[in-house]
Amino acid sequence: MKQNKYNDPKFFSAYEQMPRSVKGLEGAGEWHIVKELMGDLKDKDVLDLGCGFGWHCRYAREQQARSVIGVDISERMIEKASEMTNDPSISYKRVPIEDIEFSNAQFDIVISSLAFHYIQPFQTVCAKVYNYLRSGGSFVFSVEHPIFTSRNEQDWYYDDQGNRLHWPVDNYQLEGVRETNFLNENVTKYHRTISTYMNDLILSGFTIKAVKESVPSDDMLKDPEMKDETRRPMFLMIAAEKEHS
Repeated sequence: MKQNKYNDPKFFSAYEQMPRSVKGLEGAGEWHIVKELMGDLKDKDVLDLGCGFGWHCRYAREQQARSVIGVDISERMIEKASEMTNDPSISYKRVPIEDIEFSNAQFDIVISSLAFHYIQPFQTVCAKVYNYLRSGGSFVFSVEHPIFTSRNEQDWYYDDQGNRLHWPVDNYQLEGVRETNFLNENVTKYHRTISTYMNDLILSGFTIKAVKESVPSDDMLKDPEMKDETRRPMFLMIAAEKEHS
């Protein structure tokens, strides 16, 4: 069953109030890394998987991408993205990532932000993306880091005074479903190891160009609330390429 938590009014309302929802890309701690991995978007045809509010879609057009398609399973997400977008070169489609269907060699770059840990068949998606990319095309995505997703609890260990002692990792090699909590709601995530993310790409034909683990930008580290984000990576980011044929 494909998860569509963002159509829940209470959950969606909480998501709308998150810093990355209010401030956009500049409110996302990993954006300064993802932006570099995406590279030059001028005259590129772009596909965004799990587009949410469409922030990355609009950024691509600001960078003079030729066309952008954003897909998301959530009707509420697509409605919000459409409301925030006034650009005929950006189109949005309501469809689960698992069910996408596009033409072979339709895109120059496929991007995805923090969506794949919500879906089960990652290797299937990799194979589809490989086919949809043109020769020399790029696949750039971020996910919650496997260190972060290994446990159902996905939280720090605290002392009696509520101080963060350390980030626990357990059952790392046991891939699969994690029933966890996000925005005070129960959500289902899929834990994979770093090696699985990388090997699924390789098995699909990709060449891995870069692997990054999140660290806040220097500006964000000025915020005391961000100081613990250097103690463990919350996000994993990978850039891969369909080599020239």
